[in-house]
Amino acid sequence: MSGFMSLVISIFNLGLIDNIAAIWLKAWAFAFCVAFPTVIIVAPVVHKLTNKFIRAPL
Repeated sequence: MSGFMSLVISIFNLGLIDNIAAIWLKAWAFAFCVAFPTVIIVAPVVHKLTNKFIRAPL
C-alpha cells in the first residue's frame, strides 16, 4: 500500500518525468519507514476496539 500510494502521489506531484523511478523509490522508502511501525502499533489497538463494539455470533 505504501508503495502504490507513494507512486501515485509522486506522479501526481511531478508527472512522468525522466527520473520518476528514483524519486518514487526514495519516497516509498520513507513512506514504508513510517507505515510499517504505524501498522504494528495501531493494528492491535484497532483490533481490540473492534472486538469491544462488535461481537461475533456464537
